[in-house]
Amino acid sequence: MGDTSRRKIEQLRICAEKEVEVGANCFADVMLVHVALPEIDKEEIELKTEFLGFSLNYPIMIASMTGGHPETRRINEVLAEAAKTLGVGMGVGSQRAALEGEEQEDSFRVVRDIAPNSFIYANIGAPQLKEYGIEGVERVVEMIDADAVAIHLNFLQEAIQPEGNVDARGCLASIKEMCEAIKKPVIVKETGAGISYEVAKKLHEVGVSAIDVGGLGGTSLAAAEVYRAKAEGDELGVHLGHLFGWDWGIPTVESIVECSALPFSMPIIATGGIRNGLDIAKSIALGADLCSAALPFLKPALENGSADKVIDKIEEMGEELRVAMFLTGCKTVEELKDTEVIITGKTKEIAEQRGFLERIRRKRKLR
Repeated sequence: MGDTSRRKIEQLRICAEKEVEVGANCFADVMLVHVALPEIDKEEIELKTEFLGFSLNYPIMIASMTGGHPETRRINEVLAEAAKTLGVGMGVGSQRAALEGEEQEDSFRVVRDIAPNSFIYANIGAPQLKEYGIEGVERVVEMIDADAVAIHLNFLQEAIQPEGNVDARGCLASIKEMCEAIKKPVIVKETGAGISYEVAKKLHEVGVSAIDVGGLGGTSLAAAEVYRAKAEGDELGVHLGHLFGWDWGIPTVESIVECSALPFSMPIIATGGIRNGLDIAKSIALGADLCSAALPFLKPALENGSADKVIDKIEEMGEELRVAMFLTGCKTVEELKDTEVIITGKTKEIAEQRGFLERIRRKRKLR
């Protein structure tokens, strides 16, 4: 078993068992304006969402999470069963381990076996994109018959890992080459530190189809590295993890604001601290097209060993979203994108200082 495969199961266990969530909740800075006379029937609210040409029953995806170790196969089975049952999208975890060893492919391939008609995206890191090239991307796509491919950016985590790949040169050029060569939509996703306006603009210019903001506010993989470092007696790793793991990055809400301020239309996935349907409603009102989460689905998948609890959690989020839509008078997700929203606190301060608050005020009803 390779080092990458071993890290996958270690990180998964840490995320499920240890405290790796960022304490600050950026969604507390966002308020939807209550509509006392909504004039709609809650039972007629429609959650169906179009994304990259695919129809989803909820504006929710199961975020990239796992694969690459024999023990992760069952988790991906459970998550795929939930995705198939409810008609939501799903991403697999980094397929680097399968590129390094074919014996790990089955832990990813099982997702497509279970959910043959679901929207599923492949996943490879920007450093591996440079290392394996177009051939590697084609392999991860073929492995799960993917509908799209995500390039994940995790340089914060890489910078803290003693074995991390910190040569970030040429990544944008590699992404551009891939967008031109691969006949699938390309999603670029951060993994907990957010995407800024400037980076989003560059990604659009090279042909990226959608952005997953992956902002500060949810599970921090960099924080998870603290526990690995402690177990290995790596004092510097522990220090770096504490310094950067819980505080470094662009909060999810601010990243949505910045990507929404782009002067062109580009699909946005909100990830990073999405814990309920109200968070989803706020994200969509700010400009996201749909939301994804990992930890809220990982824990029930591990605890129960079946899809039932994962399905229950997604349905709960859906009902919370319906209530938020009802109380803002929105019958569809498209209408929710135009609802009135108020930004306060630290998020307002950052957005004003960065110059994006006025820009998105002109695009949507924002106070």
